[in-house]
Amino acid sequence: MKIPASLQPLIDDGIIDEVIRPLRSGKEASIFVVRAGARLCCAKIYKDLRQRSFQQRSQYQEGRHVRSSRQARAMGKSTRFGREAQETAWKSAEVDALVHLARAGVRVPETFGFFNGVLLMELIVDDRGDIAPDLGEVDHSPQQARDFHQFLIRQIVGMLCAGLVHGDLSEYNVLVGSTGPVIIDLPQVVSAAGNNNARAMLLRDVNNVTATLGRFAPELLATRYGEEIWDRYERGTLDPDSVLTGEYAEDDGPADVVGTLEAINDARQQAEFRQAGRDAAASANDRGPASARQFEPDAGDEK
Repeated sequence: MKIPASLQPLIDDGIIDEVIRPLRSGKEASIFVVRAGARLCCAKIYKDLRQRSFQQRSQYQEGRHVRSSRQARAMGKSTRFGREAQETAWKSAEVDALVHLARAGVRVPETFGFFNGVLLMELIVDDRGDIAPDLGEVDHSPQQARDFHQFLIRQIVGMLCAGLVHGDLSEYNVLVGSTGPVIIDLPQVVSAAGNNNARAMLLRDVNNVTATLGRFAPELLATRYGEEIWDRYERGTLDPDSVLTGEYAEDDGPADVVGTLEAINDARQQAEFRQAGRDAAASANDRGPASARQFEPDAGDEK
């Protein structure tokens, strides 16, 4: 097999030893199975902007932060440097999200490194050691469908409590690994407090998962976890261990516009404060070349 040009430098530098085979190719990236020492991993090669077909990227980028004010200005003006910075920020968004969510207890693939636009991460396998199937490729028993649905709802809650919404969650972005479902593909992840589309995206994520598993447990189709989750998030009563019912009643009373705007502004300010802290910590810890970012296990709560 011809080695992809993006992976040859990783072989030359001894980061990986062998490219085994292609795994999948999507709208954002191509993924290969590679060997690093005795371990099989995934190497995700992000496609350049001209090669990608992912639509409406602007709605996903709303509320994202960059570490440099110069980059932010250039991105706003869409200069050549700004477009390059925007491209780098888009590719690194998944890396940052994976590390952040893993620390928050969300089941996502473990990251091993990010090198010149190539993400090296955990290869998810099933209980026989084969490549894990997508959620939609599995024939679930009714009980397994209910169990997986509850697990994924908890993962969505965990992501939201960590300040993020997947934004493109579906049966194709959940793998059924040896220990259960694993959420993948997060380059389009959005800020819950900083993106005006976050609620609609979260509802879509929940509805996609429910529609897939509802084929095997039809009673799931009557639940309204998305609305319940977002309502509790807005009220400030949501945490990773919140007891959810899947029931939601529309509020027919007059809308508290002022109170809602104040809550949104407060949530946005808190998110910006947390992001500033994470950016400061990342700047302090990042002393190596930007093209070769290594991630070490960390028992802390957030970046």
